[in-house]
Amino acid sequence: MGEHTKQLASRLELRERIVGTAVTAFSTHGIKSITMDDIAASLGISKRTLYEVFPDKETLLEECILKEQRETDVFIKGVLTTSSNVLEVLLKCYLRSIEKFHATNKKFFEDIKKYPRAYELMKNDNNRNSEGTINFFKEGVKQGMFRDDVNFAIVNLLVREQLDMLMNTDLCDRYSFLEVYESIMFTFLRGISTEKGASELEVFIRDYRRKHVPKE
Repeated sequence: MGEHTKQLASRLELRERIVGTAVTAFSTHGIKSITMDDIAASLGISKRTLYEVFPDKETLLEECILKEQRETDVFIKGVLTTSSNVLEVLLKCYLRSIEKFHATNKKFFEDIKKYPRAYELMKNDNNRNSEGTINFFKEGVKQGMFRDDVNFAIVNLLVREQLDMLMNTDLCDRYSFLEVYESIMFTFLRGISTEKGASELEVFIRDYRRKHVPKE
């Protein structure tokens, strides 16, 4: 029994190492350019061993997406316990998403559409996140942070479309990723905020730029 437990623990540890390596590789280089051979080589294991854990590349990609989703859920739970209002929660989540998008090769978003199961998994999570975000907005209305005359389902959809456009155009060849992302998110938040919310938002933006935007 002890030996069996050790084998299970070893296999689980290997599985986590594979997924961690794949997440980094796919995010940095895109999905198409990374082969199962590449992942096996970077881990120092045989391709046969890799295929014993993950039968194909798309199954591995799905597990990478699930790992990211779990980490996001943990992050949000942490933010909810340390934030004083809904706007602060959203701003911290947007800050994390800026860092995530900035660290991800644009090719990843182009390539994932070629893997139907993984793409559907990511879309379903985006839909789930959208429902949660809309509920946050409604709570923000109660807290006096957001306007009560906004259809948040529509504006949230528009923002998602803009972010999709960001991933599928050459806009970032002319402007920095950070500049484009900020323009989308901060303009959107300013538009839905009350005077109280806008005041808090401007404090956040000033602090954010002081810490994250390099001085010329």
